[in-house]
Amino acid sequence: MRYLLILFLSLTTVNSYSQDSTATVLPTKVKGTIISSSTDEPLSDVNIVNLNQVKGVATDENGAFEITAKANDTLHLSYLGYKSLKVRVTNDWLKFGNTEIAMTEMALALEEVTVNQLQLTGYLEVDMKQIPIQTNNQYRISGLPGRSYEGGKTNIATKILGAIFNPADFLYNMFGKKPNEMHKLKKMKEDDEIRNQLAQRFDREMLLVLLQVNKFDLDEIVNQCNYSKDFINTANDLQILDAISECYEEYKVIQRSKERKSGKKKDKA
Repeated sequence: MRYLLILFLSLTTVNSYSQDSTATVLPTKVKGTIISSSTDEPLSDVNIVNLNQVKGVATDENGAFEITAKANDTLHLSYLGYKSLKVRVTNDWLKFGNTEIAMTEMALALEEVTVNQLQLTGYLEVDMKQIPIQTNNQYRISGLPGRSYEGGKTNIATKILGAIFNPADFLYNMFGKKPNEMHKLKKMKEDDEIRNQLAQRFDREMLLVLLQVNKFDLDEIVNQCNYSKDFINTANDLQILDAISECYEEYKVIQRSKERKSGKKKDKA
């Protein structure tokens, strides 16, 4: 009888522990609704990215979204004409479900642009000197072998500096110190929703947030990867992503080659 009592108490304890464990399991997705703070109307097509898991979604016509997340993940919300937000995922949000998030409109100030027209004289020799001459370079489009795009200008000073300054060293300083960000780079390329969002953007905001670099460093990375200023200024965010990704893969090949050569020298010594 005593053995039966011990068995019963053991089963009760296990069952109770199992129920407690099940009760603490939180869902792996959060739901929310994005509205305008000025009109209280839902905002559709708001870009939402989980910066930790590198997953992206967009709100539907009712401003609603659902995204994979866990406690302490950070969601980045961005929408044209509105101030971007970073929202931390909490246990309460995971537990109690849908939450409403208000985004604030942002005033956009257009910078004054001065257009300098060519003052043609009618003399070919004089007028030809006023027309900028560019040397165009072609670059590959990711996923389209044999195709190329983008024409940019280079000059002799850039080529000389490029020969003196080793781009691989610069890329090592940028990429080598940010392994987590480079891992995110790969995940960004695999997420169709993020790629679709980047293909429509030119502000670099999402790239800066995900890669944890500033605008200057991002431009310098692409520049050192032998892309022109014209490309940097006109490419959409997806093209910039693919350019950096391709450059990073080439950098890894160079580094592996250096390591093999260094290993062979040590063996000979």
